[in-house]
Amino acid sequence: MASSIGNEKSVNPVLRISQLDALELNKALEQLVWSQFTNCFHGFKPGMLAHFEPEVKAFLCLILWKFTIYSKNATVGQAILNIQYKNNLSQTEKYQPLSKHQKLWYLIFTVGGRWLEERCYDLFSNRQQQSFCKIKSYISFGSGLLKLCGLLNFLIFLRKGTFATLTERILGIRSVFCKPQSVRQVGFEYMNRELLWHGFAEFLIYLLPLINVQKLKLKISSWCSPIAGLSNSENTLASRCRECSLCGEWPTMPHTIGCPHVFCYYCIKSSFLFDMYFTCPKCGSEVHSIQPLKYKIEMTELGV
Repeated sequence: MASSIGNEKSVNPVLRISQLDALELNKALEQLVWSQFTNCFHGFKPGMLAHFEPEVKAFLCLILWKFTIYSKNATVGQAILNIQYKNNLSQTEKYQPLSKHQKLWYLIFTVGGRWLEERCYDLFSNRQQQSFCKIKSYISFGSGLLKLCGLLNFLIFLRKGTFATLTERILGIRSVFCKPQSVRQVGFEYMNRELLWHGFAEFLIYLLPLINVQKLKLKISSWCSPIAGLSNSENTLASRCRECSLCGEWPTMPHTIGCPHVFCYYCIKSSFLFDMYFTCPKCGSEVHSIQPLKYKIEMTELGV
């Protein structure tokens, strides 16, 4: 009964981005399984799995193949995205599951080919005979040729969107949706608001590094200083020597920049190194030269 229902299902083509996402999810799952497996051998001697790493990876991929392609006609990534493989060699337009031969050849091409590519260099590296050297060169040439064919297949896939990998094209298997995809209705008002916000955020990310915030704060504070009702006597050097014009504390190693205000050496030096166009926050004078104060400031002037 289930097979008859499956045969009556219509074929729903899969988007290119969904097929590529499924491939990426498969790679992520393989890496996750391998990392979890290697964690079991942390207490053993280092490099214990190095000699058998290709065989162990092939065995883990064999287990994944048994519970995914062989039993469900879909990889883990495809199952997450509601995708499965269809036998594209069948003449009918209805859904046809993969045959046993296609599943076995899929195992040989994916797992066996990867194992041979990782193991061929170790198999023939210690062989000095001419025949083994030729076999090694033939395998290297074949591997390069397969990668070139894979590139051409990917370009064709971007054009037509049918076979994402070279293995799928050779075996005649195609990705289709398990269930019909419902069309989501998205309001244009929501889309416009999201597009406007993302555009404004990108504009701010581009604009903010170009704004000198420190200089802008100093300019605003210099504009607000006349409003505070400062007297003319406070503009003299003697009255300004009791506090730094930047930090407001008693000036440490007092220095001047050519205006009637005093700064701590570290305050004015760090501000000038940060902004070469630094101006005094009190009067707006530019830095002509940083000079130490030429007379001593007695602590008794504080009146404490």
